[in-house]
Formats: sequence, C-alpha cells, structure tokens
Amino acid sequence: MVAARLDPSEFPVEAKVLQDLGIVGGCIVPLLHRGQVLGNMGLGRKEEVAYTAEEVDFLMQLGTQVAIAIENAVAYGQIADLKDKLAQEKLYLEDEIRSDFEEIVGESAPIKQVLKQVGIVAPTDSTVLILGETGTGKELLARAIHDRSKRREGTFVKLNCAAIPTGLLESELFGHEKGAFTGAIATKVGRFELADGGTLFLDEVGDIPLELQSKLLRVLQEQEFERLGSTRTIKVKVRLLAATNRDLLEMVEQKQFRSDLYYRLNVFPIVSPSLRARAGDIPLLVRYFTQRLARQMEKRVERIPSDTMEALCRYHWPGNVRELENLIERAVILSQGTELSVPLGELKIAARESPSSVTTLLAAERDHILRALEKTNWVIAGPSGAATLLGMKRSTLQSKMIKLGISRRP
Repeated sequence: MVAARLDPSEFPVEAKVLQDLGIVGGCIVPLLHRGQVLGNMGLGRKEEVAYTAEEVDFLMQLGTQVAIAIENAVAYGQIADLKDKLAQEKLYLEDEIRSDFEEIVGESAPIKQVLKQVGIVAPTDSTVLILGETGTGKELLARAIHDRSKRREGTFVKLNCAAIPTGLLESELFGHEKGAFTGAIATKVGRFELADGGTLFLDEVGDIPLELQSKLLRVLQEQEFERLGSTRTIKVKVRLLAATNRDLLEMVEQKQFRSDLYYRLNVFPIVSPSLRARAGDIPLLVRYFTQRLARQMEKRVERIPSDTMEALCRYHWPGNVRELENLIERAVILSQGTELSVPLGELKIAARESPSSVTTLLAAERDHILRALEKTNWVIAGPSGAATLLGMKRSTLQSKMIKLGISRRP
C-alpha cells in the first residue's frame, strides 16, 4: 500500500494528468487474492488531506473484493471459451454420426494395396499424404486411417482448403480473437484447436497459399500456434492427414509450394487409385450403391440388367467413384419397378465429349509405363530405373503414376 504525494520529477506524465484533474493526493492499494497480486487500484483526492488508517483498511478490503471479481471474470471467460470449444466439437461429432461411414468397397489389387498401406500407417502418428484424382475417395481413406488409429476416440475434423477464401483460411485453421480484423465480432476456435487429441484432415492441401504454408509447417513441427490477434501460444497434439489431386512436386519446382512443407507432408504417401485402374470393382460398387440408396429411398430394386452392367464397366469414369455414385442415385430415383433403370444415354454423351483417341492414348501411356516398371523391378530412380528407361525425370514419372492410378501390386 502506498499513500504519498507523487514526485513530478520522477513521474512527469502521470503528475501532469493528475494536475489537470486537480488531484493533489492519492492512495494505491494492491489487488491481492490468494497471495497473488492481480494489479493495483489507485484513488485520488483534490484536498491535501492524508488518508486515515481506517480509510486505508477499508480500501485494502475493497481491493481484495475487486481482485476476487477480476479473478472470477477471468475464470468465467476461460470456462466460456472451453464451453464454446466443446460445443463446436459436439457439432463436428454429430456431423460425423449423421453421415454414414462407408467401408471401402473393392477387391481389386490396387484397392487391396491401398488398404494394406492404411493398416500399416494407421496405428502410428505419422503424417499421411493421400494423392489421387477427384472423386477417388481420398476423404474415405482419411476416415479409415483415423478410425483405425489410437486417436479414434478423438475428433475427426476436416477442412477443404479450396472451398475457403484465401483471406479466411488462416482464421479457419488457427482461429482468431474478437476484433482481430473487420468482421471478427467474436472469438473463433480454429480447426487445429478443435482437432486437439484427434485428427485433422486437410483436403486440397495444394491450394494453401504460399504465405500461409510457413505457419502450417511450424504447427506441424512444433505443435503450437497463435490465434489471429493474439500473442498467447496454444499447444496441441494433432495428427495431420492431407490430400490433393494436384502434382505437389511440380508445384515445388515452379516455386508454388514450399519444398520443406512438401517433405513434411509426404512422410507416408498413399495413392488413391482411379476407378479406371480398378475397373474390376465397378460391379461391386454398383450393387453396393444400389442397395444403400434403394434402402434410403424405400424402394425395392432387386435386379441390374447385364447389358447395363457391361456398359458401366466399359465407361472410362473421369469423375471416378463419385461420378458412379451420382449416376446410381439418379438411376434409383428413375427406377419404377424392381429393375435398376440407368440413364445410359448420359454415358454416351460423356463418351462423345471425351474422344476415344484420348482414352486410348492414356491407356497406351499407362501400359507403357507399367512395362517399364516391371522391366526395372519397380525401381523408379537411378541409372537403371524406370524414369531413365523412359527418358523422363523421376518427379515426372511419379506424377504420371499418380494421374494414371499406377501403384505396385502386393
């Protein structure tokens, strides 16, 4: 406790303020509670009258009450933040419960190889980079990894980086404090914080802008970050799964993606095969989607014409499994009886829009690369590797393998 005149020579600014207010004397007491000083409370007088012992004692008691009020307000704010985080986690969990988890359907060699890789990496905490074309089921693989990991009781949080405007992506990832920028009317918990103790799945990770990639790299390395508008460091324990349909190696070469972030993400790459590369799974997928969707729509669809199935197996499926699922959904809607009525005319139109010569060239390129890989015993790099045999860079060959759905059979 301090009760004395303020020395103008020692505190000139404060003395000037007090002088302008007509304050000639004052008393400062600590805001003390549970042995911790939370601040100080100062009172001033316009008369040169000393504070009595009773007044000082009263102010000390008042200071204690103010300290208790401050401590309660801080605790309330922390509880409110925690409740907000738990509420948002609950929304994510409810979303996961509402969406039916679909086991990966297929018996082809490419899908068996992918499932084998999922089984190997899932129990670890390693970062996984899932590569493949749009519609191949990359998110489904991420869910399978999470559900088979030691974090399966934690939250599975997903974020499509391509669906968020660039200016808002940082806030979505790391959160922000109230007033951090125009429109920030409340504190927001970011996806990393929501995924603490669980798994964060970043889809379309190749769309993260360069200026944000360094901050993402730091979180992956240090497992800590700050919300926008805050200096408080938040520590988390998050497993990251990332996915992209873009050629990240080519982006690295073109300085569009940080090489250090690429290598940090590419700890355990998994290639999600295109539907063209696993054509043998099409009948299984058609039956699976038909049964599931017919049950949802309360319809009895029991038969699939053989010529319809043959047409579905011949089609090249540029949109992969997603395109197939959407077509089967339309077919179930159109089906009036027990036979699946697939609008095959849509496939013919799509086939005309994608000339057969292009499909043939892609198939020929795929076969050519496969023969080179088999000849070199699947060695890609080096003087005796497939890349040298084909006369291309290692990164170019790897990129083509991803695009064509080429992966080594078990």
